[in-house]
Amino acid sequence: MKNNQVYIIDFDSTFTQVEALDELAKISLKEHPRQEEISREIEEITHLAMRGEIDFKESLERRLNLVQANEENIGELIQVLKNKISVSFARNAPFLQEHAAQIYIISNGFKEFIVPIVTAFGILESHVYANTFVTNDQKDIVGFDESNILAQNNGKPKLLKTLNLEGDIFMIGDGYNDYEVKAAGFANKFYAFTENVTRENVIAQADHITPSLDEFLYLHHMNTSLSYPKNRIKALLLENIHPSAQAILEKEGYQVIAHPGAMDEEELKEKIKDVSILGIRSKTQLTQEVLANAKRLIAVGAFCIGTNQIDLEACAKKGIPVFNAPYSNTRSVVELAIGEMILLLRNLPDKMQQMHQGKWNKSAAKSYEIRGKKLGIIGYGNIGAQLSVLAESLGFDVYYYDLIEKLPLGNVTKCNSLEELLQTCEVISLHVDGRPENKNFMDEEQFQQMQKGSVFINLSRGHVVNLDALKKHLINGNLSGAAIDVYPVEPKTNDEAFESVLKGLPNLILTPHIGGSTLEAQENIAQFVPQRFIKYINTGSTTNSVNFPNLQLPVLKNAHRLIHIHYNTPGILAKINELLAKHQINIDGQYLKTNEQIGYVITDVNKAYEKTVIEELKGLEGTIRFRVLY
Repeated sequence: MKNNQVYIIDFDSTFTQVEALDELAKISLKEHPRQEEISREIEEITHLAMRGEIDFKESLERRLNLVQANEENIGELIQVLKNKISVSFARNAPFLQEHAAQIYIISNGFKEFIVPIVTAFGILESHVYANTFVTNDQKDIVGFDESNILAQNNGKPKLLKTLNLEGDIFMIGDGYNDYEVKAAGFANKFYAFTENVTRENVIAQADHITPSLDEFLYLHHMNTSLSYPKNRIKALLLENIHPSAQAILEKEGYQVIAHPGAMDEEELKEKIKDVSILGIRSKTQLTQEVLANAKRLIAVGAFCIGTNQIDLEACAKKGIPVFNAPYSNTRSVVELAIGEMILLLRNLPDKMQQMHQGKWNKSAAKSYEIRGKKLGIIGYGNIGAQLSVLAESLGFDVYYYDLIEKLPLGNVTKCNSLEELLQTCEVISLHVDGRPENKNFMDEEQFQQMQKGSVFINLSRGHVVNLDALKKHLINGNLSGAAIDVYPVEPKTNDEAFESVLKGLPNLILTPHIGGSTLEAQENIAQFVPQRFIKYINTGSTTNSVNFPNLQLPVLKNAHRLIHIHYNTPGILAKINELLAKHQINIDGQYLKTNEQIGYVITDVNKAYEKTVIEELKGLEGTIRFRVLY
């Protein structure tokens, strides 16, 4: 902070998250039968005054008359306000303490509750200007000191005139009366503080909209608590991701734009230019061409299990970790698979269709219990393993085949080849991943190997099944039924038509890629993936990334964290440490992990270092991305 700069800060809804008189009303009226009604009236009067739509003195009188408080309530209010400090002010407490001599609190609120709050942050009591209460002999608040300049209309500009402060004066506040300080010529700039409340007529007058104190400090090159303001991090969420994801990211302070459908390549290339976080589901294709336009992208989230729609290698080469939700919708997929097995073994899809056509076909023909049937699970990952447990509890004899050695659960039997499983089981459920080499995993040869009259289910990926071969074996009766949830080509939105060679086939269940589409699963995913973003941005942790070395990092304390992402070539760590040693930088902790493509080095260092080392670290050969975190 420059010595000739003075910072005027409002209290209500700026220094604190709330309007203190509104909170006082909740305390003083808690036993009143019309408490909610009166509180709403007080809040409305507050908003009218803050928007500059009614006379301030009048608003103060009306609110105090409604509050009906006493001095004892003030003590309770102070305790409430201590827990309602604006998040970014609490985070930047060291800054407030260090520069208290240049900070003034000017408020139309009341000293009785403001002074105890702000002086705890080191702000001088002599720098607090506010109204004062008038009480009677019973300690009831009956009014306010009307001679106080801040009790008058345009009180803040009038006070600033008397203070005659020198230097560059910046006003930070959320109300129209804060803007009046700049309008009257007593502040160089007005910053509309919107962390807690946004008033359109106030931000329209602002020199800069300031969603947090971090943003204000960043603008003035004084950011000390956060390396980058969270409000500058823009997230784009596509494909109707559950709204709780947006809520989590917005609570963290990010800008969030939610779009209901997928975007094609050209549209996404344009939209991604200023995006820091991208959240997608299965329909959006994140290609190398799209990534070429992603100048600010720092993390990608697949709000699903699969990531074959994302060019993971291209993301890694740009230093962008990709996160998914490998467990969040497992139960939903498994339940759908179980339900479809029961329907198909009872031949219900055809019977249900006949009922809609007015046909009554009461018959046990081609209708079987699941008890004692052999279920073959192809792919014994998270979904396959849970499916085996539930299926066995229902009476299936369960078999599985997987290329990787897996620990079998319960009484499940491992098959040594895909052919063995297909020839053994009456029900086949496919749960393989979407890697390119799995294209047409189930083809003509595999369908021929299945038992005549067996049932086939695919809830994994669309391109892993040759649909023409499946159609052939459904028509010739080799398969008695099938359930398909995923397709090689799927509509991007609900408004597009669905086309498939499978339409109209007998005993066939077609569902629109809804295996994981339950409210529970979507909410679980929407809570899981944003936390991975937040952990990565706040600490550098890459746990659950599918393309980055996985590092679980501790919370950073009283240090700077140097994050270096580089191509996995020998000697990078040694070069990093040589540079740090050359600049005599003390290392508090260091973490390294690599995969086939990239190396990820995290170095925690003492805050006192020459900033020239940053450029030198960025300039090391093989560097993909570098950032400082604090």
